[in-house]
Amino acid sequence: MDLDRPRMDDMKGDALQAQRFQMLEDIAHELSGSDIVFPTCFEVGLRLRKELQDPELPIARIAGIVSLEPLVAAKLIRLANSAHYNPNGLDVRNIPAAITRLGINLVRITALAIASKQMLLSKEMVIFRDLSNALWKHSIKSAAAARILARTFTPVNPDEAMLAGLLHDFGAFYMLYRAAQYPELCERPETVKYLIMQWHDSIGVSLLNALGLPEEIVQATIGHDHPRDLAPTTLKTLSDVVYVSNVLCGAHFEWLYQDIDPGVMGTEVLREAFLEILPAIESESAEMLAIFD
Repeated sequence: MDLDRPRMDDMKGDALQAQRFQMLEDIAHELSGSDIVFPTCFEVGLRLRKELQDPELPIARIAGIVSLEPLVAAKLIRLANSAHYNPNGLDVRNIPAAITRLGINLVRITALAIASKQMLLSKEMVIFRDLSNALWKHSIKSAAAARILARTFTPVNPDEAMLAGLLHDFGAFYMLYRAAQYPELCERPETVKYLIMQWHDSIGVSLLNALGLPEEIVQATIGHDHPRDLAPTTLKTLSDVVYVSNVLCGAHFEWLYQDIDPGVMGTEVLREAFLEILPAIESESAEMLAIFD
């Protein structure tokens, strides 16, 4: 399939064509200024992340901030008591203990994960439920894979890898949210797939920069869906980790690249190279989905 050419049934109608361009123009305008529109539920995650930026913040202060958001607090305790973070079966029962066990980096990541999930659950997104669910599961699985890859094969910080894996398709999340505000696009969800395929990478980079994510995280997401000439079976950079985690977790997206041979991104080569960790990816991603859903 020619990725630069939309299917004809997606392009019919002047109103549809106009709203496609209007959405992209509106996003470009938002990204060029300081008026990026996020739903209220996502603002909670952004505020938490901003307040938790200080690495010297005392645990008691972090716990106080987190406790103001019951959903985040509950998810943190569940995460801290999950098999991966609680191998000895000693459950924590309060926020300070959960933060001590997880570390502030994972608190920030959890806040963003919950915010992303809540954005996809907003009432405007009902029309895109299948797409958003597929995207969410892929992102969580990629986050788990990135953490395992970094921890097992590289000196890359596993928490940074997890964050990059979680946010590598953030542009697609945002585009789905914005598309829900245009009636013609809501009536033809298929056309939104085409827009996402073409634009989510560059829009995602701009959004992550606007959110103040570390430069190394932003750079690692660039080109994650662009097939490489050689599949990186030896991981050297965070970008390699994101690329491989994306591929191992379904880079071709059944709902996005329907007619593309998944082997084009080195899927089989990479699955064979990292065969030993595939069960761990499945196990950890299933646990994370259970926690964040």
